[in-house]
Order: sequence, then structure tokens, then C-alpha cells
Amino acid sequence: MIFSYKSNKQGEINTYLFYGELIDRGQATSLLDEIEIAVAKNENKILLNLADLKYLNSSGLNIIINILTKARKSGGDVAICNVNKKITELLIITKLNSVFNVCDSAEQGIAILNK
Repeated sequence: MIFSYKSNKQGEINTYLFYGELIDRGQATSLLDEIEIAVAKNENKILLNLADLKYLNSSGLNIIINILTKARKSGGDVAICNVNKKITELLIITKLNSVFNVCDSAEQGIAILNK
């Protein structure tokens, strides 16, 4: 299954809804470019909605970590919401659940980023 995403802006927060499987950096080139442009414009509050992401491997984790690093370096933050059981387990095993703002819903993620 191929990776794709949809983006939209909700107030000061850029929201990205992921679809499919994120398993290769090449799949996310346009996503990373879009985030780079947003962060350069000081749009550095990012919500990653993983509701329709079926699978994520170490390359996919690296992409999400890169997004977090870009946002935090510019004074922003990232929240991840609607994480399925397999990806939640991966975040726990890698201890990234303590690095990211992981929440159950987009509404919770928006509330965290608006603080």
C-alpha cells in the first residue's frame, strides 16, 4: 500500500492526515518539503493524524522524528493523534511515546498545541 497524506490548516495548526504505509523516506518527500515551507513561515504547530496510517517502520519513524525536530527547533511542537495499536506499540518500544505528544483525538492534539 502506498503512502499519501492530506494537509489543511486549522487556525495556527497545520494538520496532516496520513494514509497507507510509511516505510520509505522517498514516499514523504513532498510532505517534508511542505513542512519545511510551513516552518520557514513560522507555522510550526503540527498535528499528525495517523487514523488511516496502517503501518510505520523505522524509516517512517525517522520521518516523524525529523518533523518533530524541525518544529521544535523553530519554537513549535508536534502532536500525534489517532494512533493504531501496532504503531502505539512501536512508539512504546522505542520510547518515543515519551518524546511526542501522543493523544487519542485530533481535538486533544489541537488543545495541546494551542497551550
